[in-house]
Formats: sequence, C-alpha cells, structure tokens
Amino acid sequence: MGIVGDSLERAAQVAFTRPIPKSAGRQMRYLVKQHKGSTKAVAALLAISQRTVERYVKDQIKKPKPDLADRMAAEVRRRWQPLVRKRARDQAARQTGLVIETRARFGFTAAPGTTDDGRMRRITQHLPPEYAGRLLAAQDAGAAEADLQRIAAEGLQDVYFKDGGGRAQGLLVEFTDIEYIDVNL
Repeated sequence: MGIVGDSLERAAQVAFTRPIPKSAGRQMRYLVKQHKGSTKAVAALLAISQRTVERYVKDQIKKPKPDLADRMAAEVRRRWQPLVRKRARDQAARQTGLVIETRARFGFTAAPGTTDDGRMRRITQHLPPEYAGRLLAAQDAGAAEADLQRIAAEGLQDVYFKDGGGRAQGLLVEFTDIEYIDVNL
C-alpha cells in the first residue's frame, strides 16, 4: 500500500475495542485459527517453516526475532475485529465523514493572473461522507495509490479550497510531495 492507504488502515485500527494479543503464541494461534487451522498457510504468510509455526502454537518458542514479531503483529492487526473495523468505516462513509491532516505540496490550475505556484501547506480538514465513502470504497476495491490521492485531492479541493463551491469555481488542485497524511474516522 501507499501513504494514503496505510493511513486509512491505521484509522480503522483506532476503532478496535480490544487490543490485539500480546504474546507470540497467542498471535500465532489467532493466525492459525483465521486460516482454518492451516499451519502451512500461516508459515507461507510469514515466510517461516511450518514447524516453527507449530512451535509457537505450542508455546515452545516464546520470543520471536524482531522482524518476525513485526510481521506477526501486522498480520494479526489486519485481521483483528473485522466487524468493528467495518462498522467504523461504514459510519464514516455514511454519516460522519473523516478528518484528513496532511503536509503536502498543493499547486493549482486556475484562471490566468492568479497565483498557482505550488507550495507546502499543512491542512487539517473534515471531509464529508460523500468523499469518505468514495475514498473507502476505492480502497476496498483495491485502487492504486494515485487514485486514492486523487480522491483525497478532490475532497480537499472542494471543501478547503473552494469552500464547498462558494468560491474559486475554476480551481483545480494538484496534491503532490506528501510528507505525511493522517486520517481519522
């Protein structure tokens, strides 16, 4: 994923009502349960041997190497509380919208005689449910990072720069050089 997709994933994880399992054995058992008891599938997912997975499941190994611990935690987080995550995303898409905080270069294509030079801006803006829904639906459909950035740029263009259609009618915003983006549902 890219910077916008990762930020959307982090935003959904904030909605968790319970923390992910802490121990390596519990995380591994959870992953095996998610893969319908297949230690072979979990081994392929984590790029380790099937026997190593079995040892973690039986608590024969308790402390994984840092890179394996990170991969295990990431895979558990991706699958943890799917209904809670879905409910939070649906609410953002239908009712509440989302908040985007970003520092990026914004340039403009506008009428002649206006300033359209791109510059770095830090913007925190609430996007209404119509843009949140489009952004989340695009992510669910597996859209490319460029498409997610384009939808976010359209939302910021309409809400922040055009003030909901109240000004700058011909303005087109270019959203590039993203330093960071943080999304909250």
